[in-house]
Amino acid sequence: MKQPLAFRIRPTRLDEIIGQTHLVGERALLRRCLEEKRLFSMIFFGPPGTGKTTVASVMANELELPLRKFNAVTGNKKELDGIFAEARLSGSLVVIVDEVHRLNKDKQDLLLPHIEDGSIIMIGATTSNPYFSINPAVRSRCMLLEFKRIDDDDMIKAIDRALMHPEGGITSITLTDEAKQLIVKLSNGDIRYAYNLLEILSIALPNSDITRESVFQYTKTANMSMDHDEDNHYDALSGFQKSIRGSDVDASLYYLARLIQAEDMDSIERRLLVIAYEDIGLANPAAVGRTINAIDAAKRVGFPEASIPLGVAVVDLALSPKSKSGCLAIHAAVEEVNERALNVPDYLRLTPVGMKDEDKYPYDRPDLWHKIQYLPEAIKDIHFYTPNLNSTYEKTLASNLTELRKTKRSKNIALLKK
Repeated sequence: MKQPLAFRIRPTRLDEIIGQTHLVGERALLRRCLEEKRLFSMIFFGPPGTGKTTVASVMANELELPLRKFNAVTGNKKELDGIFAEARLSGSLVVIVDEVHRLNKDKQDLLLPHIEDGSIIMIGATTSNPYFSINPAVRSRCMLLEFKRIDDDDMIKAIDRALMHPEGGITSITLTDEAKQLIVKLSNGDIRYAYNLLEILSIALPNSDITRESVFQYTKTANMSMDHDEDNHYDALSGFQKSIRGSDVDASLYYLARLIQAEDMDSIERRLLVIAYEDIGLANPAAVGRTINAIDAAKRVGFPEASIPLGVAVVDLALSPKSKSGCLAIHAAVEEVNERALNVPDYLRLTPVGMKDEDKYPYDRPDLWHKIQYLPEAIKDIHFYTPNLNSTYEKTLASNLTELRKTKRSKNIALLKK
């Protein structure tokens, strides 16, 4: 079976690396490592198809160090034991750990002492944010280096390199400038995706001039990198909420479209409900209710039609007045409860024992209810809720609150009853 194009033309020297100039350019860290003939344990993190594993292999190759690869998901203890034995014989061994964020505790415990004494130089590769996904014990022993998404100019260089490479096997096709630009756009900074698409085109349309229309024949969907467990997915959710909060309806719809492409109804539902209550809240309670109805409708019809009620809800929320007053109020109350535990006043208890009738809560006196002190004595004057006067509805609530606060509340129930 023929190996994929990306593998056949994989760079073997640092000068062949496309992109990542902040790491491999003149006077950049990895370039200096080669010049000084030194290497240390590192974790490469960034989007897929940006050269993490390739750069790791190149570093070992140029420094003429023995290299082994280990997959954190499929690799086992026996495989690690073999790596350790080889490291003892060679003195120093570079081990590329793919999916390093999935390295379980047992494997970490086995690797750590060898990383510590330098007998193994580990280069981990991951698409996840290592500050969240990598165990601190591993992270503290490695330099963290971020790989950036490949920009458009470098993507063009990568495509041209593939077309001319003697090992590529696709020299029979040519691409118009418009076709190249479309492949760049669809690839979204992922060189591997671009190479896979080029190989498909060379197989399907040999000895041809590839046009923009030819590219669209074989792919119409951009590479979005939207695995539910990856950072790009959570970044899209974050951008989604922030865009609605910032009342940018176009950005809100864009991020919704990315989430719809992943067909992650559960995340969309949770995020929309949080947004509705946290960011819009009391400024427009009707919009909150409409959001719940839209989610219910979307779940009933399923994708792709679910995008219609979801889109309507997002436009509604993005252009609605905003108020976090309810959200901030409950957070303040929770913070107070966490700081000190206070007893409920005796007259508010469900079954007060040994209390005179005149001191008990007056269930039959609604005219007194707004005059009673409900907070414990130590915090009787604290206020958790501060109105946001950004909407007619909350202005009404604020007006009611102002009138209520004019009345001094009392814990003397007997006196109130007189």
